[in-house]
Amino acid sequence: MPRIAGVDIPRNKQVWVSLQYIYGIGSALSQKILAQTGINPTTKADSLTEDEVNRLRAVIDKEHTVEGELRKEISLNIKRLIEIGSYRGLRHRFNLPVRGQRTRTNSRTRKGPRKTVAGRGQKRGMAKK
Repeated sequence: MPRIAGVDIPRNKQVWVSLQYIYGIGSALSQKILAQTGINPTTKADSLTEDEVNRLRAVIDKEHTVEGELRKEISLNIKRLIEIGSYRGLRHRFNLPVRGQRTRTNSRTRKGPRKTVAGRGQKRGMAKK
């Protein structure tokens, strides 16, 4: 199993897919990296030579922010937004959707399971309108 950027990439998959197991590398970036290093994207990861693995490591380490460094950068950006009191920072602080999605319905992923509130719903004896 080749180890790139601190991640063991799966050996039974094609290289362009297995590079996506590294945090911060998606399909477009993996294709770009492989074109840069001159490696065929459809080759399996276990058939890579040591030279090819070293070229991949060099390009990823030199030109791209991945894994722990990227996670740290993102968390620092979020902390900065919270500290300066921006709208986006407040949304992060209260664990609500940040990018303008509606919250009256949906957004259960961010808000968590429903919390029942007393006094909501239909009153006894009241007719439906």
